[in-house]
Amino acid sequence: MLKLSGDKIGQIDRESELYQKIAAVNPRLASKDSYIWGSAAQPEASIRLNWIDAPESSRDLLPQLDALSAKFRNHTRVVLCGMGGSSLAPEVIAATYRKELFVLDSTDPVYIHHALAGDLSKTVVVVGSKSGSTIETASQRALFIEALRTLQLDPIEHMVIVTDPDSPLDKSARADGYTVINADPNVGGRFSALTAFGLVPAALIGVDPSLLLDAASDAKSQLINSQLGIDIAYLISAAGQYLTFCDSDAAPGLSDWIEQLVAESTGKNEVGRLPVVIESPTAAAAGESLSIRFSGNADLVVSGELGEQFFLWEWVTALVGAALEIDPFNQPNVTEAKEATNALLAEWDGVLPEFNADAIDGAIEIFGAGENLTQALRNFIETIPAEGYVAVMAYLDRSGDRDLAKLREIIARKSGRPVTFGWGPRFLHSTGQFHKGGQQNGAFLQITGVTNGDVLIPGEKYGFKTLIMAQALGDLRALAKRKYPLLRLHLSDRSAGIAQLLKAAEAL
Repeated sequence: MLKLSGDKIGQIDRESELYQKIAAVNPRLASKDSYIWGSAAQPEASIRLNWIDAPESSRDLLPQLDALSAKFRNHTRVVLCGMGGSSLAPEVIAATYRKELFVLDSTDPVYIHHALAGDLSKTVVVVGSKSGSTIETASQRALFIEALRTLQLDPIEHMVIVTDPDSPLDKSARADGYTVINADPNVGGRFSALTAFGLVPAALIGVDPSLLLDAASDAKSQLINSQLGIDIAYLISAAGQYLTFCDSDAAPGLSDWIEQLVAESTGKNEVGRLPVVIESPTAAAAGESLSIRFSGNADLVVSGELGEQFFLWEWVTALVGAALEIDPFNQPNVTEAKEATNALLAEWDGVLPEFNADAIDGAIEIFGAGENLTQALRNFIETIPAEGYVAVMAYLDRSGDRDLAKLREIIARKSGRPVTFGWGPRFLHSTGQFHKGGQQNGAFLQITGVTNGDVLIPGEKYGFKTLIMAQALGDLRALAKRKYPLLRLHLSDRSAGIAQLLKAAEAL
């Protein structure tokens, strides 16, 4: 059973207009009323509410999942190619149940090499994409098909496709003989944890999907018949712009999943809620925020099983959307970043151009104001809006370059402002929407890095080295249109550059 505690529980004003507004929505959500978020949002909402049925309807998948597990029982390694909602929930499931799953949600060539380095003869590759047109996932799928064929392995025997029925990917994969599991088309990606996108990888790594569905069903009943979801939605809606999340040992990675769900769903009309994921309860959060944890002490502590947490936060996010009067099911600015990427790929015609830095300091090329790294960082921090935040956006290898994530806490301490950290391009399907559609008070530190060699994308004139740079600079171009404070640092040597950057930030 879900349980709430925390310092803010006693401050819930159940007689307030805001609380009553949310409370009135709760039973309408249970009945899948698509008019909750207004007439403009109704057409989208009408085809995005089946996540409410998932604790029951996804049980229809169980026989298919049992057959899938049996078919691939001799495969000891699972690689998941997916972005955003197609990858974050499976990653949490794997970490929570202590199972191995390689999540390929990057276009960084160095990170991609890790995915290719395992024994492909023992690997099953799950490709998760609602349409199949997502550039990252389409490129990864083509790469693995070629890699398997190069080893004289039949891709059909090593690949599972999860997609919407009748999508372009569904039609082509079925025609080619691949194993395809269809997801419910009336569920949006970030609300898909309890659908085929979350349950197929879970089954293949040896997690019983029925455990998640049983827990989610319990949560659904509790939320319909109690004030628990209303209480959480009230605290979030009444709070300011920032929410601080910290993982517990019971559900590692849950904060990252919630960050994507909340930021992408609410980051519109300049009224969103921005989750700030911190590394530990003692890490610097900075700024005024509502602190949320899953154990221990915080403003709000939400405890429960993983399946319960999945359903709870989807439910709460929908309620918060109603309170903020935004459409929680669209993501208009994610498309903007995609279009900027495609424009650069067309401009470059497959050839990555040379870029001239404004200054060079050791292993770091500086694209922005400052004659050296220290000065550039100081100048950048001085441009952070008084009530604003910093987004560190790292287009690097989130495995081998993971030490860079320490930069988030350092900048939070030094600047006194909330700081988020995202690995590119995956954050484009998460906080990337908030950056452009939420409160217009962000300052953006982008970090790119040298790639020695490349991984070619079959069927394209460019490789992943060019793709990831187009995604980085395309997003920077979209941010620049809004006149945000920007600084790009390019590491000419990744290891040395990260060490240099952390040292310089600590010395500020």
